[in-house]
Amino acid sequence: MVLPQRDPPSKSIFKNPSLYSKSVLAIAVLIIIWIFFSRWWQNRSIEYRFKEERSEKQREQDRATLEQMGGKELAIQTFYATPGEIRRGQSIQLCYGVANAKTVTLEPQSNPVWPSYARCVDVAPTKTTTYTLTISDAAGHTKSQSLTVTVH
Repeated sequence: MVLPQRDPPSKSIFKNPSLYSKSVLAIAVLIIIWIFFSRWWQNRSIEYRFKEERSEKQREQDRATLEQMGGKELAIQTFYATPGEIRRGQSIQLCYGVANAKTVTLEPQSNPVWPSYARCVDVAPTKTTTYTLTISDAAGHTKSQSLTVTVH
């Protein structure tokens, strides 16, 4: 007599070792992904802060440079003679520096002059002479300054 075969009893899904190993592997992969993402995000925020600090530093340097160069105001920053006194027949340098000027005139002077933060012009006066530096901006505002060169 042949006995009918019975199906083996089914195992519970919780008794399957491959389920646990796959679950542990999935959790490990998620943790690794989280670590990489968090480090990437942290590096990104550090780079962003660094760029912001660098930009702010550059803005501060630009403001300081602008102020050193006269800001937004029309100004004669320097106007002097080197040396201040000469003997007849010698030449002298008249130096000037202006900010935000559109035109510059130096009288009495035959050589052309133009806006500059630092420029010198050679002159050879035959007698004591007063030189006048006049600047103007695009709006028509003007400023002047004079200096006397003594000739012995």
